Amino acid sequence: MPTKVNIVLDDDVKADLDRLVESGMRSRVINAALRREILMIHRQLASRRLDDLRKATKPISTADLVHLVRRGRER
Repeated sequence: MPTKVNIVLDDDVKADLDRLVESGMRSRVINAALRREILMIHRQLASRRLDDLRKATKPISTADLVHLVRRGRER
């Protein structure tokens, strides 16, 4: 269910939005832009978590990894 919110836009952003986007499409454009930004933030957080995990675990050889994956598939 859509929710109305009040936000503050920089003057130049508002001017571009008014000039480039039809009045009936502005909410859709803003929603799409926010979705892309939020997705990017989620990906950055996931990447940081993976980096932290990589630092906290010891390296494994490709052969050992293949062995573990195959063993896991047999279960």
